[in-house]
Formats: sequence, structure tokens, C-alpha cells
Amino acid sequence: MADLNIPNLNIKSDKYIFKKKLNLRRKSKRRLFTEAIFLFILSVLLVYINYIIPNKNLLLQNLPSTFNKTFLLLIDLISYIYEIFLVVFIFVSSFTVLILMMGSFNRLFKVSKRKSKQIVYK
Repeated sequence: MADLNIPNLNIKSDKYIFKKKLNLRRKSKRRLFTEAIFLFILSVLLVYINYIIPNKNLLLQNLPSTFNKTFLLLIDLISYIYEIFLVVFIFVSSFTVLILMMGSFNRLFKVSKRKSKQIVYK
């Protein structure tokens, strides 16, 4: 009977664990006004930045050709990615071989220098 686990019915459900931490109060008028002013200033700043960009029409007209060039460069990158991974593999495997060889020589050196213990039988 000691192994019987009786569930505790007083434990609240986990779905309400963060309910008390939510901020359900409304924002004050002053805070709403300051946020509105901030949003307005930000929108005016973005309009001004768009206004001072030179040659907007030319940029918009060249957009399809820019996408086409980008797509072709992406295809070239994918075609060369095999060679890139091959070179990375060569470097990583060479470094790994160097570490393994150093470890094996270190162990061989330790084995050759180890003093054998004399077992004395009485």
C-alpha cells in the first residue's frame, strides 16, 4: 500500500500558471498620447528618409533585373557548394589526423618510457 500514489486534488491546473502575471489594466491617456506622438514622429522620419533617396524611379525599374542577377548568383553558389564543402572536409580531416597522430605518438612514448613494476612473491 506504500506504493499507492493518490493524486492531490488541491493543485491548480497548469494552464492558469501565468494568469496573475498578465497586465490587464488599461493604459492611461497620457501614455496613449505619448505613444501616438512617438509613432507620428517615427512615420515622419521614415517619409523624410524615403524623400531624400535619389533616383527612386530608376531603382524600382531595375528591381526585376536585380532579382534575376541575384537568382543567377544563388544558382552559381549552389553549384560551387560541393567544392566548398570538399575543401572544408579536407582541412577538418587533416587537422583531425594531426591530432590523432600526435595522440598515438604520445601514447607510444608513454608506453616505452613506463617503468615496469617488480612483482615480489613471498
